[in-house]
Amino acid sequence: MFNLFRKTPANPNVKQDDAQTYRVRVRTRPHAEVVEFRFTKGAHIGVDDDGTYLFRKPVVSPQHFDRGELLVRFDRSYRVTATEGQNVDFIPVSDWE
Repeated sequence: MFNLFRKTPANPNVKQDDAQTYRVRVRTRPHAEVVEFRFTKGAHIGVDDDGTYLFRKPVVSPQHFDRGELLVRFDRSYRVTATEGQNVDFIPVSDWE
């Protein structure tokens, strides 16, 4: 009718392990190093100015020290709405081994 019960599709770049925990993998552009981040609602996700939530993290690769930044945006129900990266590319969850 008005799509009241339509479920929002999950973001392909973010894996939700449980009700509190999320994971993201990125590949640095200069040397293609893979870096994984695990973050939780209570400890790592902050409130943005408009009342939504975000996770912002600098990226430093372990071997070549490539630098970048990742940003994951959430709505007020902690559903992922967007992923953004500087000097990194997100690895879709379907490509994780």
